[in-house]
Amino acid sequence: MKLYDELVARGLIAQVTNEAEIREMIDNGKATFYIGFDPTADSLHVGHFMALCLMKRLQMAGNKPIALIGGGTAMIGDPSGRTDMRSMMTRETIQHNCECFKKQMERFIEFGEGKAQMVNNADWLLDLNYVDVLREVGACFSVNNMLRAECYKQRMEKGLSFLEFNYMIMQSYDFYYLYNHYGCNMQFGGNDQWSNMLGGTELIRRKLGKDAHAMTITLLLNSEGKKMGKTASGAVWLDPNKTSPYDFYQYWRNVEDADVLKCIRMLTFLPLEQIDEMMDWKDAQLNTAKEILAYELTKLVHGEEEASKAQAAAKALFMGGDDANMPTTEIAADKLVDDGIGILNLMVACGLAPSNKQARQLVEQGGVFVNDEKVPAAQFVVTRQMLQQGVKIRKGKKVFHKAILA
Repeated sequence: MKLYDELVARGLIAQVTNEAEIREMIDNGKATFYIGFDPTADSLHVGHFMALCLMKRLQMAGNKPIALIGGGTAMIGDPSGRTDMRSMMTRETIQHNCECFKKQMERFIEFGEGKAQMVNNADWLLDLNYVDVLREVGACFSVNNMLRAECYKQRMEKGLSFLEFNYMIMQSYDFYYLYNHYGCNMQFGGNDQWSNMLGGTELIRRKLGKDAHAMTITLLLNSEGKKMGKTASGAVWLDPNKTSPYDFYQYWRNVEDADVLKCIRMLTFLPLEQIDEMMDWKDAQLNTAKEILAYELTKLVHGEEEASKAQAAAKALFMGGDDANMPTTEIAADKLVDDGIGILNLMVACGLAPSNKQARQLVEQGGVFVNDEKVPAAQFVVTRQMLQQGVKIRKGKKVFHKAILA
């Protein structure tokens, strides 16, 4: 099976322009393509996972990836999928986040001469003259068409700032610039980016003529993948200092039954023939499938050693065995009040909930246990003595954590 057909079989492609040409270019390693990543945090999360895996698949087939870091567009903020405007970041924060992204991307794609490239759109967007942009780029866009785009329509009722309204133009200009300066002939992105990407393709044709070959593809679940990055306990990051390899493993181990084989097909590099054999798996076999998914993705992000340790720790905890590999948080003595710490504060400190409000909800739903005893109320206090000995906290059935006094 050739690469394009494999991408279709894995459920990765939703919409394309110029399908015949795209198929030929991808299958024969002729695509120089880009995917954009706005540096809104200092780590990538699992919502970026599909794009990173796709870049790896395409590079393995001889195509050339360009990882576009949105140091410039991040100063505007993408309105897609948002109900309000993003917080404004300083240039220093954006630059720091860009540097963090590259370190994580190097686990997926190979950078270097004749290989993948990483570029930052701040290098060209921040030097643009406003009037020149209006004349040279803005004249190619219809406001009526822009307002029909889904990324803007969903914001019109609550209010869309003029700042954000420019995002489509900036993203479109990125493709135009990469086409001219890097030979980039293809762009990939999620369903929520379709209008922005079409804008880039149209800009190239308007500026360079109808014969300019610029092509666009969307990924089926990239926008859904962004939702994957959020859980009840906050974001699931690729940085091991923000989400431990064990917690990363557990995240994938606990996906819904209905999603596990879809995730294996889209995100792992297991042969399709092997995945097809799993399609009729049920009940206990689905748990095996979840273990395969969790192991394969943890290995991809954190390496084989960490994946094996996480898998062993998860199995040991499930069997009620040794908790030596359990994720652990040290609680500083100055966090204690009257020789104790409230369970809500402790859960937030351990990363088991993003806020006291959500921690309270988990406790009130009966889903929090301390040393295997259900926490009776949100006012429950873990004492200094308990922390000195080490406290095992369980959230739900499968998420374990240890807290110990520093």
